[in-house]
Amino acid sequence: MSMAQQDIEAEARTILSSLDGVHQIPRFSDRVPPPDLDEAYAIAAAVVAQRVARGERPVGWKVGFTNRTIWDEYDVHAPIWGPIYDSTIEPALNGLATCSAALFCEPRIEPEIALRLVRIPDPEMDDRALLGCIDAIAHGFEIVQSLFAEWRFAASDTVAGCALHGCYRHGPFVPVDAAQADEWCEKLSRFRITLSCDDVAIDEGGAENILGGPLQVLRHLARGLADNPHGWALRPGDIVSTGTVTRAFPVTAGQRWESRITGLPLTGLTLEIR
Repeated sequence: MSMAQQDIEAEARTILSSLDGVHQIPRFSDRVPPPDLDEAYAIAAAVVAQRVARGERPVGWKVGFTNRTIWDEYDVHAPIWGPIYDSTIEPALNGLATCSAALFCEPRIEPEIALRLVRIPDPEMDDRALLGCIDAIAHGFEIVQSLFAEWRFAASDTVAGCALHGCYRHGPFVPVDAAQADEWCEKLSRFRITLSCDDVAIDEGGAENILGGPLQVLRHLARGLADNPHGWALRPGDIVSTGTVTRAFPVTAGQRWESRITGLPLTGLTLEIR
């Protein structure tokens, strides 16, 4: 990594200004020389530090681009990750959640599965052991955004740009019964989600789209953070959202999005865009 710390801090301030002002910025990857992924994660870490300094608290992680069916669409060919904050996550009330499209740059919706950690996973664990690190599972919608115009970016842009995270709305967390570990592992490898907008089915996807399932995504995140030099770490209590099982779709005020889940003991959600 060759970027000076003062330049990293300045880039982080630019990103925070973009988030707060809901305006887009030039792509970092268009610069000469462009930042590499290590530098992008250093910028992302500086963004985290600046958000914490102003009172926000990381409560977990979103893992993006786990859905291999959309890699060519966005020209990003490996998963990325970044924090979810107490300021960006809310539970649904009786299956209904809301968010404002005006708070985000070119917002899109993604239906996802979230895991809640009770202990820190090791990337060398098998699926059954990884499941033992999880005490509950939920379904959620992530609203993602692009700080870069027309959703055109390189992987380094997405990493620096808060892993595209906007906000997260989720249903109730369902406890994982350790006595049914094999059954849970099977369900997490086979579930499906149907996504609808204003009563019209838009897309469908399943566990096979996100690296083979949420446990595989958790393993990838644990391995990535173990190799990351910027002081990030998984903690007990963290919520890990494991990526969209369908394509991501633009959202606008007035829409009503709904999900239906098969293969997991989770209920679907309704998200009203305001």
